[in-house]
Amino acid sequence: MFILIITALLPVYVGLALGYFAGKRKLVDNQNVSSLNVLLMQFALPLTLFISIARTPHDVIVQNGKLALVIALGLLIVYIPLFITQRRAYKLDIGSSAVQTLTSAFPNFASIGLPLLMPFWGAEAALPVAICIAVGSVTISPLTLAFLDMHTAAESGDASASAAHRFLIALWHSVRKPIFVGPMLGLIVALAGVHVPAIVGTALTPMTAATAGVGLFLTGLMLSAQPIRIDSNVMLGTLLKNLVQPLIVWALAVLIGLAPTVKAEAILLTAIPAGFFGLVFGASSNVRPAVSGSTLVVSSVFGIVTLSLVIYFFAPMK
Repeated sequence: MFILIITALLPVYVGLALGYFAGKRKLVDNQNVSSLNVLLMQFALPLTLFISIARTPHDVIVQNGKLALVIALGLLIVYIPLFITQRRAYKLDIGSSAVQTLTSAFPNFASIGLPLLMPFWGAEAALPVAICIAVGSVTISPLTLAFLDMHTAAESGDASASAAHRFLIALWHSVRKPIFVGPMLGLIVALAGVHVPAIVGTALTPMTAATAGVGLFLTGLMLSAQPIRIDSNVMLGTLLKNLVQPLIVWALAVLIGLAPTVKAEAILLTAIPAGFFGLVFGASSNVRPAVSGSTLVVSSVFGIVTLSLVIYFFAPMK
């Protein structure tokens, strides 16, 4: 089992370390990562998810149907109370609360999901990763964007749109992104029984082969730009993300009756450390709470321990 844990985590943390080193040594600009983010989120990852899901057998897709419900509940059960806590206990403004909550409630599916699951499930790992990204794209991501829009409106004195209207606008923008459209197209192709010619996969290989490396490097690069100041809010976010959320998903998976393989995938994916979407969304609205950067770093480091434990208890034996 020790070798299995090393095999799963070593590529992940080597990729993160290389990005962190490059950022700290100023070999790559860690303040302006928009180009790498576009490469990952609009090209490499959507194409990887599309081709992998399009080739997935119909029965495997059906088997993963309940996974979306479990992930949605797992994200929202953490997100909603934590957002209220940020507002009432930590007295953060609505924009900073939204960024910190998304950072703590949304695992880094995009960068770590595939390299973490592929040692156990191979190419079939793309489907649960895509489901998790898609669920986040229609739940807590638009919710966060709506809160940020409300923050911007409050700062400018514009109260012309309701909260529900802002959420619907954010949801519409979210489902139009390639990171959502790519896997959805792959799902349609697979369910329709359309055969994807081998030449399509061959043509996309140079781009899809770079997905895991680019995602990990980008995350490490962003980690290198974050100041580290540990306080109770950082520890709360880290504990919720790394320990409480996977335990919630485990309980939901047992309650709803997920198949053993799907249950293991769900738990491993939600045990992934905090993601950078909150920081990216916040930067677009000029909201950069220091607590979110610290949470991203601490959660990623603590993830060495928590992911090892989750793999030990829930990953399939080989």
